[in-house]
Amino acid sequence: MDKERKITLIGSRLAKTGKEFIYLGMIEECNNCKFKRLCHGNLEVGRVYKIISVRSANHPCPVHEDGVKVVEVVLADLTIMVESKKAIEGVILNYEPINCDNFDCEYYNFCKPEFIKEGEKFKIKNVINEKINCPNGKSLKKVVIELIENKENKL
Repeated sequence: MDKERKITLIGSRLAKTGKEFIYLGMIEECNNCKFKRLCHGNLEVGRVYKIISVRSANHPCPVHEDGVKVVEVVLADLTIMVESKKAIEGVILNYEPINCDNFDCEYYNFCKPEFIKEGEKFKIKNVINEKINCPNGKSLKKVVIELIENKENKL
């Protein structure tokens, strides 16, 4: 599955191929910038993006001291927990959070990840062969997923 590539700007110090970042949205200093549509028009707040290429030109920016660079990004793969019986490489599922309120559990952030919402479609790219000792006795597997983009998946 080819991921949708997007063009945006990012601080020059952060602009490195392979680096991931969470897009947090526009801040007040961006309101009068001539590049604001390129910086903010293509990305969704709360999504994790991975930089796949960086262009060499540097552009001025009121927020980033060393300016910004044009980068090409895709949605980053995420690691989450799913029920063991659903952990099959290549399968496409709708996300269902694991029912858990054990905030102290080492797996909590994989069971309740912030960057995917209930009902969102994803494809399992890889099943991580790791023994999961769920304190609640659930049979779980850690998987690497790719979000399937569509208009309804907006955060």
